[in-house]
Amino acid sequence: MFETLSRRIRDAVDKLRGRGRISEADLKATLREIRVSLLEADVNFEVAREFVAKIQEKALGQQVLESLTPAEQILSVVYEELTEVLGGEARQPVLKNEGNVWFLVGLQGSGKTTHAAKLAQFYKGKGRRPLLVAADTQRPAAREQLKILGEKVGVPVLEVADGERPETTAQRLRQHLTFDYRDLVLVDTAGRLQIDENLMNELARLKAAVGPTETLLVVDSMTGQEALNVSKTFDERIGVTGLILTKLDGDARGGAALSARHVTQKPIYFAGISEKLDGLEPFYPDRLAQRILGMGDLQTLLEKAKAAELEAPLKAPGEITLEDVISQMRQIRKMGSFGDILKMIPGMSRMLPAGFQVDDKALNRLEAIVLSMTPRERRDPRILNASRRKRIAAGSGTSVQEVNRLIKTFDDMKAMMKTMHKTKGRGLFRR
Repeated sequence: MFETLSRRIRDAVDKLRGRGRISEADLKATLREIRVSLLEADVNFEVAREFVAKIQEKALGQQVLESLTPAEQILSVVYEELTEVLGGEARQPVLKNEGNVWFLVGLQGSGKTTHAAKLAQFYKGKGRRPLLVAADTQRPAAREQLKILGEKVGVPVLEVADGERPETTAQRLRQHLTFDYRDLVLVDTAGRLQIDENLMNELARLKAAVGPTETLLVVDSMTGQEALNVSKTFDERIGVTGLILTKLDGDARGGAALSARHVTQKPIYFAGISEKLDGLEPFYPDRLAQRILGMGDLQTLLEKAKAAELEAPLKAPGEITLEDVISQMRQIRKMGSFGDILKMIPGMSRMLPAGFQVDDKALNRLEAIVLSMTPRERRDPRILNASRRKRIAAGSGTSVQEVNRLIKTFDDMKAMMKTMHKTKGRGLFRR
């Protein structure tokens, strides 16, 4: 989402690299470029103005003009301020031992129902016993959607009836919890295509009857500045304790995501990073700031690797086979898309060309080629003569040329690994 903004900010700062000292005019020109890039990314005007003003104040105060590394100094200040704009210290909803009732509110189409199920799966994985409540009394389709999602994540769903009164819903919920103990209740409330009086009155009555401990507003990051107006209205009428930003993996300019915390003064608790039910992450302002500035995000990368139980092949370079390559590829896929993973490596964003995307279909074709080989061929590609390669291409739906490229790439990779092994010692490939 932030690729264009990220590149614009880095380009503005990079103009100062390699220079000894800079003038105040140089600094102001750089900050002007940063401000323009923020506005073009649909960042709220007041947020952009205040953001740049604070950077200028800190940059001048830290004697950046006297520094021998002005670019690094300014980048450090931008990182600090960007982290602060996004919320500063990471926060999560209050979660007691029991009695947790969370309201999910938002417009229809924002991803509210899907993220109710995502939260259920997320906390179920942490040992909680969630219950989903399909509380839209006017849209049976919304209730049916939550029932389907509840089955997928293995969490029960309490469904309201058409036109059911809030007081009745609250009573049924209490009764349900007496015979089926649950320590986290996630209420998927009614949504509309736009805010109206009936929606707000309905939500206010249900909130008064159920008494949620958290009210989470689900905000679609793709809707730009309109998302901020929606957030303010929901907070004024219903009262919001935190935000969930959806579609952070989309191709929008990202301004709403950068402005949401500042404009609403509510913490961002979670970020939706994919349409999959496991595509939900706690929101860390400092980590997102690092990604935007091309500084990588090793902490998230390590957490993903741990969650995917990623293991390195315990083999010497000359012993690695195509079976090992496919095994590693499958493990890495558990962590998300290859493109996102690459960008979490510090410095990698600078090395990748603009608009870089990993072609997952091409990776699928490579896997198909390997799977079309016999076990012996995977272990020793040297036996692949012309007829074998033709058979593999036909079996994988690819061409002989693609099979040849894969084998050539694999041979080059092994040669490179052997070179690294010799120059850096056996510590890299310890048995």
